[in-house]
Amino acid sequence: MDPLKALADAERKPYWLDSPARPEPRPRLDENTSADLVVVGGGFSGLWTALMAKERDPSLDVVLLEGRRIGWAATGRNGGFCMATLTHGLANGLERWPDEIDRLERMGVANLDEIERTLERYGVDCSFERTGELHVATEPWQLESLHEHLDLISEHGLDYLPLDQDQVRAEVNSPTFLGGLWDRSGCAMLDPARLAWGLRDACLSLGVRVYERSPVRSLRDDGTTITLRTPQGEVGARQVALGTGVFPPLLRRLKHFVVPVYDYALMTEPLSGAQLAEVGWRNRQGVGDSGNQFHYYRLTDDNRILWGGYDAVYYNGGLVRPEYEQRDETFAKLAEHFYDTFPQLTEVRFTHRWGGVIDTCSRFSAFYGQAHGGRLAYATGYTGMGVGATRFGANVMLDLLSGERTERTELRMVKEKPVPFPPEPVRSGVIQVTRWSIAQADQHQGKRNLWLRTLDRMGLGFDS
Repeated sequence: MDPLKALADAERKPYWLDSPARPEPRPRLDENTSADLVVVGGGFSGLWTALMAKERDPSLDVVLLEGRRIGWAATGRNGGFCMATLTHGLANGLERWPDEIDRLERMGVANLDEIERTLERYGVDCSFERTGELHVATEPWQLESLHEHLDLISEHGLDYLPLDQDQVRAEVNSPTFLGGLWDRSGCAMLDPARLAWGLRDACLSLGVRVYERSPVRSLRDDGTTITLRTPQGEVGARQVALGTGVFPPLLRRLKHFVVPVYDYALMTEPLSGAQLAEVGWRNRQGVGDSGNQFHYYRLTDDNRILWGGYDAVYYNGGLVRPEYEQRDETFAKLAEHFYDTFPQLTEVRFTHRWGGVIDTCSRFSAFYGQAHGGRLAYATGYTGMGVGATRFGANVMLDLLSGERTERTELRMVKEKPVPFPPEPVRSGVIQVTRWSIAQADQHQGKRNLWLRTLDRMGLGFDS
């Protein structure tokens, strides 16, 4: 099917949020009040922080402030891959924290296990399926990279299954697949919006006061109380946790470390039984190809295919604007790539198209810190892999606020900060040259040019 025709009727909104299950909004903060802990941000970071703060100490008075609706931003726009990794994959973690990587892998798996138990404990129905993820090669050079990665995986005892061409096509039938690795336990598929709404309900059940449509306009610290002002009210607290992602931070120092990158996705109509049989996919894994510009895709619970990735777009100046959430050039490109990957699905149309902004930092995984005499904590920079890792980050923030030394707070990964980005306009130039170089690498058998090799030597590792 012609990509433009296939997209003609697609809604310009995130599929996950376009649901009758979306709850009515909570009230705005319209008074002056106080709390023990205020959590800013109603995405995964904020929701996990509020929930676990109450689990740790049920007597705490916890307020959560969300500027729009719970889960509306990156939380409700991602692919629903809930990964165990805390470091944007084994290779990235091994390059940056080789002495800690086995501990970080263990802690990541434990974090994913606890997410699963939490969903069971609170009865959160978000179509959680611990099916793992297929990493597939679609070019010979990618196959070589997967073989090299398998050697690393074997050294660290991870549960990956190597698949040759016939085996990987028996899992998901695409003529583009040359081989793959199946991470069988380190990733779950879920509906991210329903997860956010379920966590909201769990927070409410424990007594968290949740206010939506209450953006924080300013922060004031008198040395004892941190006061957060919204358009119609304010709340003073002993402690604050920031889970605001890439949006303009209340802590100015964060703007040097995080940049907004836009990611785009499509959702198909539900596959018929015959169409699904053509594709296979009996084990319902998430799939990611192994290019530097990569696609990610998965089945929903009603057998649609989410198809996203490839174009990661930085708009010069680092602006965050609603109009950037729609990019027809990228949608057409994604649709074309979808039909190349699944030529047996040429009659399938798309029902939704959307984009969203990712909080990207130079080390590709979250970083953490404190301010205001240790009474404010933050976690940000997840770079597209925050569905699972945000729970770990929430625990880090709560550990930091408690003032206690824990296994988490003693990690180098937690203590260190990423390399800051240069100021504009140099920042835009650096990022655009890097994006161009990554695209060139994909077109030249993965060979990295001088610019990318220089970044590698600097420890920036722009590889995805």
